[in-house]
Amino acid sequence: MTTVVEPGVPVDIGKSTFSLGIPANKKPPPRRVPNLCSTRYGIAFMAHFCNFTLIAQNSIINITMVAMVNSTDRPSQLNSSTEGLPANLNSGQHEGSKHLSTKAPVYDWSPQTQGIIFSSIQYGMMLMQAPGGYLASRIGTKKVVGFALLGSSLLTLCIPQAANLGLAFLLTTRAVQGLTQGTAFGGQFVLWQKWAPPHERSRLCSMALSGMILGIFTVLLMGGIISEAIGWPFVFYVFGGVGAVCCFLWIVLVYDDPASHPWISIPEKEYILSSLEQQDSSAEQPLPIKAMVRSLPLWSMCICTFSHQWMVNTFIIYTPTYISSVFKINIRENGFLSSLPFFVAWIVGILGGQLADFLLTKNLKLITVRKIITFLGNLPPAALMVALPYLQSSYITTIACLTLSCGICPLSQSGSYINALDIAPRYAGLLMGTCRGLAHSSAVLVPIFGGLLLNKDPEFGWTSFFYLLFAINLFGLIIYLIFGKADVQDWAKERTLTRL
Repeated sequence: MTTVVEPGVPVDIGKSTFSLGIPANKKPPPRRVPNLCSTRYGIAFMAHFCNFTLIAQNSIINITMVAMVNSTDRPSQLNSSTEGLPANLNSGQHEGSKHLSTKAPVYDWSPQTQGIIFSSIQYGMMLMQAPGGYLASRIGTKKVVGFALLGSSLLTLCIPQAANLGLAFLLTTRAVQGLTQGTAFGGQFVLWQKWAPPHERSRLCSMALSGMILGIFTVLLMGGIISEAIGWPFVFYVFGGVGAVCCFLWIVLVYDDPASHPWISIPEKEYILSSLEQQDSSAEQPLPIKAMVRSLPLWSMCICTFSHQWMVNTFIIYTPTYISSVFKINIRENGFLSSLPFFVAWIVGILGGQLADFLLTKNLKLITVRKIITFLGNLPPAALMVALPYLQSSYITTIACLTLSCGICPLSQSGSYINALDIAPRYAGLLMGTCRGLAHSSAVLVPIFGGLLLNKDPEFGWTSFFYLLFAINLFGLIIYLIFGKADVQDWAKERTLTRL
């Protein structure tokens, strides 16, 4: 007879009783090994560097666009033609200011066309994050992320030439690059199924994800300086080269799990493996797709992540454009002011993981911690964004408000973003990739809505844009606060077949 039972449920067989799924001679987990100089934190640092490289390559055009359309030396692009995508995709160049045109070509792209360029890379990222997570769970994160990172770096080097060939070539190159980056972003989540002990997930994941913020800060800061000094194409060349170095280090230093790592200490290996022992699956089982689709906690996590990503992508895509439109400054100063909020966000993102794990030591429920962190990373930043158009008369107040809003935004990295590791650790890679893929659709929608609103009403377009952001963010937060959970869902629990 075959009976389905849950792990840890006592079963009588004759005169003996034992617990299925938990060995009777199981030893307690070894004492926690030091964090500093540990292998698992080294893996988190490499994921940090990988995310730094990928998002920098993704975001280069957000700062170089200021030089590519030469908005610093002619009337703001917000007041230019409202025409859509040109009929002839091989759009020609135009003569800009002498100090920029002698170093790099300049293009005549309307705000709506710029929005299409911004969003072109996001389609592939949206589509490939879930397949990337699944592929990494089958053949390993090391291979999937390594090859994807190499592909993204090579395509970054090709973007200046693609822009010279015409708008169609540029859009195609960025679309293919999005496929590679989506695979890398989705594939890396599988690492934390094997490397992150449950009580260290917040800090390890936030450390890895904070690399994205550092990448944005660096590319905005250095992009403006490089563009003004030697021309915007060299921004792509520099970060394409950095990507090649990162790819080499990833292949050499990263391993899929502690058991296969050649240099990890025995105590740390035992510590990690024993901490994760309860969530490992003993056999291949079909995905509970129907149960996943009906899961309100899973949907709340996806919706909240989408709404938060809408705000994040607004920061990433439109911070340089907003500062340029309001203050009419050159690209080097724009790069400095645009990067400042992301430097604060990078620090807060890392500290947010520490805060979440600290709150857990104070006997707060896990779901309470997740919701507190998510609330702090959503509502205050969205409210500050709504206030921005009313503060334009004050230079210092505007920059301070923008910096504070962007700075506290990454707190959500330790909230809804990693909630899949709580509710379904066995499927965390797939679910986090799927969730981030759905959320990444905001990166496609934000520049489209932004381009439409700013073209339609250059004077009040920013106000409408920020109110839309607030409404979307508040909706996602409310859904998560009502339906979010942090306990393993029934459909995510392993069921063991035992013959009696």
